[in-house]
Amino acid sequence: MNGGRAMPRLDLTRNETLVALVVVAFCVVTAIVQPNFLSLPTLFDLLRGSIVIGIFAIGVLLVLISGGIDVSFTAIAAFAMYTTTLTLTSLGINIPWPLAFLMSIAIGTALGLLNAVFIAGFRLPTLIVTLGTLSLIRGFLLTFVGSQLISNMPPSLREFSRLIMVRGTTADGFFFSLPWAFAALVAVVVGTWFLLYRTMLGRTIFAIGGSVESARRIGIPVRGAQVFVYAYVGALSGLAGIIHASLARVANPFDLVGLELSVIAAVVLGGARLAGGYGTITGTLLGVALIVLVNNSLILLGIPSTWQMVVIGALILVGTGVPAYQAKRAALRAG
Repeated sequence: MNGGRAMPRLDLTRNETLVALVVVAFCVVTAIVQPNFLSLPTLFDLLRGSIVIGIFAIGVLLVLISGGIDVSFTAIAAFAMYTTTLTLTSLGINIPWPLAFLMSIAIGTALGLLNAVFIAGFRLPTLIVTLGTLSLIRGFLLTFVGSQLISNMPPSLREFSRLIMVRGTTADGFFFSLPWAFAALVAVVVGTWFLLYRTMLGRTIFAIGGSVESARRIGIPVRGAQVFVYAYVGALSGLAGIIHASLARVANPFDLVGLELSVIAAVVLGGARLAGGYGTITGTLLGVALIVLVNNSLILLGIPSTWQMVVIGALILVGTGVPAYQAKRAALRAG
């Protein structure tokens, strides 16, 4: 007897539930093959690996909710972090790291506004625009800004990379640590959650993702919301880029290329609809956890890294196909 209360049931039509189950399954399988997987060093390595991809994913989530798609964020991040680093090292300027971060964020915002001009101003398709700006920004960076690796990072950025939130040593003598850069991800998550679910702007973003034309007819400022979304994504890209360079202690203009699929996969696996109008912070974080876990667990299992893309692609198909199939069956039963 349970006092008349129905036992809670797992809703397998929700991507969040499916992703959580897959995350648990991956952890169990990896722990069986590699018992050392369930350790503090591994946990902190996973948390560290989620910082940059997590910030990217939060930005992409906003774009998908608004009914668009952006593939230029990695190019924006690389341009912002490399230009910032090159400027500071070339001029011999040693500004505090928060100002260096603001510089990269400002560059990213400006490039995000470039997308907004074509998308909100000329109403061009988001995928076509961001594919174009992806090539434009990367080409401009490598042709006119620089293509050489910068290993002599500004002192303030090296200082930031040494800021540790948690550190320790296990009983077996293995060291683990978590940089303060993780706090940036937490701040982005909390700030974006508040924006989406506690402000009129957030409701506007959901509305235009549901139906742009309906939003226009009831007087919602569609263009203003789209400008904000792409500027916001640009700002987060600038932040992610400079954090990546700081933690790596090197500015490489070829870094971050190819992350687009993994980031978009994380957001879609988390339940965000490519058609727009729906997406959750929780689902996105679960998707990020799954992607980071896949990338790390396959290495621990001795599976070649080339299989990562195969697994991620399969997860996208399963993660989007199963809920769609179940929703279709439910609609047929209801009809």
